[in-house]
Amino acid sequence: MLNIMLCGCGGRMGAAVIAAAKEAGDRIVAGVDINPAADSPFPIFTSPDEFQGRADVIVDFSHHSALQGLLAYATKNATPIVVCTTGHTEEELAAMKEAATTVPVFFSRNMSLGINLLIALCRRAAATLGDAFDIEIIEKHHNQKLDAPSGTALMIADAISEEKEHPYVYDRHAERRARAKGEIGLHAVRGGTIVGEHEVMFCGKDEVITLSHSAASREVFATGALRAAHFMTGKPAGLYNMDHVVESL
Repeated sequence: MLNIMLCGCGGRMGAAVIAAAKEAGDRIVAGVDINPAADSPFPIFTSPDEFQGRADVIVDFSHHSALQGLLAYATKNATPIVVCTTGHTEEELAAMKEAATTVPVFFSRNMSLGINLLIALCRRAAATLGDAFDIEIIEKHHNQKLDAPSGTALMIADAISEEKEHPYVYDRHAERRARAKGEIGLHAVRGGTIVGEHEVMFCGKDEVITLSHSAASREVFATGALRAAHFMTGKPAGLYNMDHVVESL
C-alpha cells in the first residue's frame, strides 16, 4: 500500500486517481488543490508545505504552473514525484531534470500503458519505413483541453524523431506549398467530451499504415499513474518515464 500526496485532487483526473487508489488498496494521505473541498476523506491543502505528515510518493495532476513548488517540496522531503501534467515551459522541464539529480522524478505526458506501447510501435515503424512514408499525427480531445497539440502527440513526434530529426508542421492552413519530405504534421481537434484519441498515419505510395489509440475513460490514465507511483518505490534519484515501466513488465 502506498501513501500518496495527490496534487490536483479536486479536478477530474484527481477524482479518477482517488477512485483507482481506493480500488488498488492505496491511500491518499493528503491532497493539494487551489480550491480545497469542504468534505473530503483526507486533508486538502493549498500548498504541499502545509502538510505535516509523510507521503511515499507525490502524484501530480494539477497544472504545470504548480510544478516548481512541488519539486521544491519533493527535494526538501526526499519524496519521489510522478508528474502527469502537460504544457510545461522549457524552464519547468529544466527544473525537472535538476530535481532528478536529487530525488526520483517520473515524467510522462501520457500515463496510459497503451499509448506508450503505441509510441514504441510508431518508433519501430518510422525506423523501418524511413523517408519513403509521410507521417501525420491527428489528436482529438474534449473542448476544455487548454494545450494544442496534445502533449501525447508531441511525445509520439519526439519518439519518431529520436534517430533522425524531423521538422514539425502544425496544421497546414497557414502555408500554400507542397509537403516537404521528412515533415511530421500535427493536427488538433477539440470537441465534446472526447477523452483522448491519437492516430498516426504513415502514408506511402499506394498504401497507408495507421496506428491509433483511443481512451474510453480517464481511468486508464489514473491506473497508469498509480502503476508509475509503485514503480518509483525504492528508486534512486533520476529521471524516469513510461518506457521504464513498460520495460519492467
